[in-house]
Amino acid sequence: MKRTILAALFALALGSAPVQASSYDDSLNAARLGDTWPLVQLLSRGLDPNTVDEQGNTLLILAAREGHADTVAAILEFRPKLGQRNAAGDSALMMAVLKGHDEVVDLLLDAGAPVNHDGWTPLMYAAFEGRAAILERLLAQGADVNALAPNKSNALMLAARNGHVDVVRRLLRTDVDLEQKNDAGFTVDSWAQANGNTDIAELVRTERSRRTKASPALRIETR
Repeated sequence: MKRTILAALFALALGSAPVQASSYDDSLNAARLGDTWPLVQLLSRGLDPNTVDEQGNTLLILAAREGHADTVAAILEFRPKLGQRNAAGDSALMMAVLKGHDEVVDLLLDAGAPVNHDGWTPLMYAAFEGRAAILERLLAQGADVNALAPNKSNALMLAARNGHVDVVRRLLRTDVDLEQKNDAGFTVDSWAQANGNTDIAELVRTERSRRTKASPALRIETR
């Protein structure tokens, strides 16, 4: 149904006049506010779908940040750059994850938005905010659990620091590194402990012990 409506909008917009100079501000406002029809008109008349504001936010990032699923779906029809990031390093997917816009996250993942790259990643944002359902979708798309944020923390460490026990339990079922230290010298359990999340610290220590028993150190005997 959504695609049918969008297709009709595109067809109507094709006969419109060329893009005017004022269209720049109009397009940014439309993306922020979720005014899908005016934005489709502008894009159909030749507006660059990768238009950015002064902070480097593309139309897709703006719409995704505000949770405008219909607008995101419309922009995606014009094949924007899915992995483009703003001046702060955030992509459309990262903003949707950060704000908890599940439908937008699904649209972007289905369109092929990248989940792995340098710097902060969508998985880190999901872990930091405790968004377990979104985190599960990102893992299914191959999100790297051992990628490091600029402060040298992995996703598990961020979830543990903020007390998101469900996310911690899920990440402990992956091959996430339990020995990683961030730039403050904390491991996942010591960071959890320092922030009063003693239950999480104990979960991590239990998992570390289990892994040690499951993979004993290789002993080489000489005769």
